[in-house]
Amino acid sequence: MLVINSNDVKIYNLSHGKSLPEWLSDKKRRALMKKDLDVRRRIELIQDFDMPAVSDCIQMSPDGQYILVTGVYKPRVRCFEVKNLSMKFERCFDSEVTKFQIISDDYSKVVFLQCDRYVEFHAQFGRYYRLRIPKFGRDLKYHYPSCDLFVVGSGPDIYRINLEQGRFLAPFTTDASELNALDINPLHQLLVVGTKEGKVEAWDPRAKRRAGVLDCALGAVTTETRITSLPAVTSLKFKDSTVMGVGTSTGQILLYDIRSDKPFTVKDHQYGKEIKKLAFHPYQGHDLVASMDSRVLRYWDKDTGKPFCSIEAKADFNDFCLVPDTGMMFLANEDKKMLTYYIPSLGPAPSWCSFLDNLTEELEETNVTSVYDDYKFVTAKDLDELGLSHLIGSEMLRAYMHGYFMDLRLYKKAKSLVDPFSIEKFKKKKISEKIDEERANRVQVRKLPKINQELALKLINDEESIKVATQEGKKVKQNKVQAASILHDERFKLLFENPDFEVDKNADEYKLLNPVVSRLDKQREKKLRKELITEENEEEEEEGRSSNGEDSDFYDSSEDEKKMAKELSKTYKKVRRDKEQREYEARQAARNEPKFFEVKTDSQFGNAGLKTKSKRSTLEERLQIEEQESITRPRTGGVGSREMTFTLKQSEKFVKAREEAKKHFEERRQIRRSAKGMHTKKVKLR
Repeated sequence: MLVINSNDVKIYNLSHGKSLPEWLSDKKRRALMKKDLDVRRRIELIQDFDMPAVSDCIQMSPDGQYILVTGVYKPRVRCFEVKNLSMKFERCFDSEVTKFQIISDDYSKVVFLQCDRYVEFHAQFGRYYRLRIPKFGRDLKYHYPSCDLFVVGSGPDIYRINLEQGRFLAPFTTDASELNALDINPLHQLLVVGTKEGKVEAWDPRAKRRAGVLDCALGAVTTETRITSLPAVTSLKFKDSTVMGVGTSTGQILLYDIRSDKPFTVKDHQYGKEIKKLAFHPYQGHDLVASMDSRVLRYWDKDTGKPFCSIEAKADFNDFCLVPDTGMMFLANEDKKMLTYYIPSLGPAPSWCSFLDNLTEELEETNVTSVYDDYKFVTAKDLDELGLSHLIGSEMLRAYMHGYFMDLRLYKKAKSLVDPFSIEKFKKKKISEKIDEERANRVQVRKLPKINQELALKLINDEESIKVATQEGKKVKQNKVQAASILHDERFKLLFENPDFEVDKNADEYKLLNPVVSRLDKQREKKLRKELITEENEEEEEEGRSSNGEDSDFYDSSEDEKKMAKELSKTYKKVRRDKEQREYEARQAARNEPKFFEVKTDSQFGNAGLKTKSKRSTLEERLQIEEQESITRPRTGGVGSREMTFTLKQSEKFVKAREEAKKHFEERRQIRRSAKGMHTKKVKLR
C-alpha cells in the first residue's frame, strides 16, 4: 500500500505492489510471501483484480455487490463479487466494448455497446440477444420509465430501442454532425446529448421533441482557459434536477444551472486532453466534482473551483467508478492491473472492507522514522580528522559500504571538540560569498588564451551579445548559444592550449568556412581587448552595452545576413583566384625545370633505330622510302621535345586536274586581255 499526500489529503493506493502471476501454485505463492517483503506487505483487496492487457470500462452494480469490468485481449467482461472479494465469472466477446450499462440491481441484466456497431444484451446465464445499429456507437443510456435504450454515435440521430416491445422506434434527429455523449436526469427524465460542434441539445422523451440547445463552446473560452481548437462535448453528468456538468475535448469542465445559458463555474485541467468522465461527490456539506482525463483524476469544489486533491498514475486512465457513500474508487487504465484508491477524507471504507479504516488510523497515528535518522555516515578519513579511529571495531561504529554509521550525538560532540571555531569559519564563508556576489556585478577581467586568441574574442563577444539579447527579451538561435559555450566546455580545452590546434588563417578551408570572423573589425577588437584587460568607468560600460546590443541584433537582422552572404561570395572568388594563380605558377616552374629520360639500349627504339637503318641504306633508297611514306624522321629539339614533319602524297588524277584548271585559267585571262584591247581601239576611233 502506497500513501500519497496531495494538497494535505492522504490518498491510499491499495493496488500498489507486486502482482503475482495466475499460473503460480499456492505452495510457490506462500514461499514467495515468506521471502519477499514487498509481496508480504501488499494488500490484495480483491483477488485477481486485473485484465490480460488493458481495462476499458468499470462500473458497480446499483446494489453495491458486484463490480463489472471490460477490457482486452481477448475482449471480455469480468464480474467481481465484493462479498467473496474474488471473481464470480468471465465472458468473452467478438469485439471490444465501447460502453456498457447495468439495467438491473445486480449483474443479471447488462447492455454492451461494441465497437463494430453491435449491441449485446446479457442475462444472468449469458448473451441473450444481439442487434446492430446503423452508425458506430459512442455512448448509451437506459430510460427506465419508458424502457427505451438511447444510443448515440457518429451521426446526427439518437437511436431508440424499446426493450419492452423488442423493436427500434423512430430516432430523434439533431442538428449536429456527430454525437459523443448523453445523459438522463434521474428526477425529471430530461435527455441531453453532447455534439461535436460544442453544443448540448436537450430532448423530452415524453413529448418526443427538442426542449432546447445550449452552446458550451463559447462558455469554455475564458481568461484562465487555454483553447487550441473548437471544444467538442465529450462527457455529461447531472447532479440533481438543475445542476449539469459538461466536459469538453480541450480539457475544460463547465457547470451549468439548466435555467441559465452561462456556466457558473469553469475548471481547466491545463493538459488540453478530453474529459472522459464526470462525477459528483458530497463532502462535509460541500459538493466536490471528480473530473478525469487520460492523465489525472481531479477533485475540486463545485462552487469555487478550488482543488481538493488529484490522482496520477504511470498509465493513462480510461474510466473510473466511485463507490457510493464511501471514500473508495476504482480506475480502469491502460495497464493490466485495475487501480483501487481509498481517501478517508471523503468517507469511510465500504462495509465489505471495513478493516481499512482501522489500518489507515494506525498508519496516521504511528510516525515511523527511518532506520538511520539518528545516525551519521562517516568515512575512515572523517574518523581520522575527528580522532575517533580507535573506535573502529567497537559497538560505537557500524560498518556500512565504504564507511561507518555512528551516533549523531557522538558525532556532534566530537566535531565541537575538534573544531571549536567552526562558527567563525561559517561567518567568513558567508562574508566571502557576499563579496563574490557584489563582485559579479563589476566588469570581470579575463585573460585571453595564447592559442586562437581571435576565436576566443569572437566567442566572448557572442556570449555578451546573447546575454544582452536575453535580457531584452529577444530570441536567439540555439546553435549560436551552443557555439558560444565552447569557451567554457572542458572538452574543447586543448583548442586554446595546444599549438597543434591553432587555426591556420592562410588555409583555403579557413577562408571559406569561417568568413564570420571578419565581422570582428579592428576597432571592435581593440575595444574588446581593452575591456578584457582593464576595468572601465560607467560611461564606457554603457557604451559596451550599447555595442553589445547592436551585436545582438546580428542574430535577428536580415541585413546582416545579406552582408554575410556577400562576404562569403567575395571570399570564395578570392580563394579561387589564388588557387588558380598557384596552379599556374606551379606549371611554369615545372616547365622550366630540366627533365631527364632513361633511353633503352634497344636499336629499334627512337632515333637510334632510324639512324642505324639510314646509315645502312643508300641515298636513293632513303628518298624512295620518304616518298612512299611521305614522312620524315622525327627530330629532337633543344628543350627535349620531339617534332615531326610530313607532306601529303598527291595522286595522278589530282595533279592532272590541277594542270587543266591552271590551263583553263590562263586561257580566260588571255581572252579578257584581248577584249579589253578591242574596247580601247573603238574609243580612239570615235
